[in-house]
Amino acid sequence: MRARPVSGPMPKETPADVASHRTKRAVRGAVSISAVITAVSFSPVPALAQPPAQPPPPNNASEALAQYKEISEQAEKANEDLLAAKDALVARQADLDKATADLGVAQQAEQAAKAEEEKFRGTVDALASASFQGARFNKISALLTGSSQQEFLERASALSVLAQENREVLDKFTSAVDAAAAARNSALDAQRRSQEARDAAEKLVTDINNAAAELETRKEEARKAYDRLSGNDRKALVGEPDTGVYLAPPGVAGRAMEVALAQRGKPYVYGAEGPNSFDCSGLTSYAYAQAGLTIPRSSRQQYTIGKPVAYGEWQPGDLLFYGGSAGSIHHVAMYIGGGRIVHASTSGVPVKTDTVAGGGSDYFGAKRVAG
Repeated sequence: MRARPVSGPMPKETPADVASHRTKRAVRGAVSISAVITAVSFSPVPALAQPPAQPPPPNNASEALAQYKEISEQAEKANEDLLAAKDALVARQADLDKATADLGVAQQAEQAAKAEEEKFRGTVDALASASFQGARFNKISALLTGSSQQEFLERASALSVLAQENREVLDKFTSAVDAAAAARNSALDAQRRSQEARDAAEKLVTDINNAAAELETRKEEARKAYDRLSGNDRKALVGEPDTGVYLAPPGVAGRAMEVALAQRGKPYVYGAEGPNSFDCSGLTSYAYAQAGLTIPRSSRQQYTIGKPVAYGEWQPGDLLFYGGSAGSIHHVAMYIGGGRIVHASTSGVPVKTDTVAGGGSDYFGAKRVAG
């Protein structure tokens, strides 16, 4: 049997009961909100890209100088990115020029080979037709149809001459066909290389434009940071001028060292390669060019040439590189002996001598490009 509901008035809620209900509702609400927050926190929604943070204003002179050096290094890296892209574009243009020249030669060879093939095709077709129609004879048939031994010898000799001529025609035709096929393959390869070089060049032009825009941004940041430096900061940045005499060894490396030292006091300018102003790789490439040796323009390309030199085994004229990797080299200096270098270091600092450590805290390696 079902229990009947008890009739009568419902019991009144006490203040304690009301408070309890409110507490339960608050708890349920809090649990629901927590669940929503948890779901949002762990949902795989991509984070919005944040603009790069700007460095906070320096609190004192030493902070301002450190900040300027950091920003200048970023500008130098952007400068080397631009120079490296330009170097790569020159190399790609050379690849394109060679592929275009190879394509012209291959197309001419293909045309000549096809003409040679056509030259012998008619004769070969005639020989094939005659053979198919039974016009080919051999020495046995000559013997059977000859009336004398002398006639057999004469017919056999004539057939041998014809057979030899036929073989020569067939050999020449086969060679012509093979030459035409090889020339065609060369032309296709040249077309492929030409297209690859053209595509790469187009990408490099985009890279150059991007790097140039990045450099302009970094240069403006560096200028603003330089303006914040005090007079003492700027003196500390430049250091005491070194007019000392350094003895250069004989040869191309020594001559390059003398040229680089002769540029002391000239201003640093991004992208400059002399004779009145320089950036780091502009100075080293200029010095070696004046010494009679052409080396690449950018520091990263300069690192690809020459003989590696172990740390501390440097000789005057060796190039010392700074950066985290071969692909991120941002500075190059020239060793002058005695643990010192000459370099175009950064904007606001003229070409000067310095210690090896003064070239940067991220020394990467050295190369001997002459001697």
